[in-house]
Amino acid sequence: MTACIQKRNHKLLAVNAQRDHIHIFIGYYMSDLIPDLVENIKTASTHWINENKLCAIKFEWQKGYGAFTHSKSQLDQVVKYILNQDKHHKKRNFREEYLDVLRKNEIEFDERYVFDFFD
Repeated sequence: MTACIQKRNHKLLAVNAQRDHIHIFIGYYMSDLIPDLVENIKTASTHWINENKLCAIKFEWQKGYGAFTHSKSQLDQVVKYILNQDKHHKKRNFREEYLDVLRKNEIEFDERYVFDFFD
């Protein structure tokens, strides 16, 4: 994932994988399209995970993803948040966290089209 991000001229600031999702925080290179970057990361990481047999079954990412922006003044706060996901998710699961972010930022969504969550 780091190689995918860096090859496309983004700067990786933090990454943390959980059992049902991953947070990637980057300094975004404006000439790249987010959907293209996400597709590249998912395709390359899927191939790597399956090639190295890191899952008992064939690994696949879900179709959806979320992309959010933060101001420069929030950089340290977001990095700490991402790096402390293990501790954070003991209080709130991913579904609660994700839907709360959407609501707090007044992002309209239809829950039928948000991706699947696993408890």
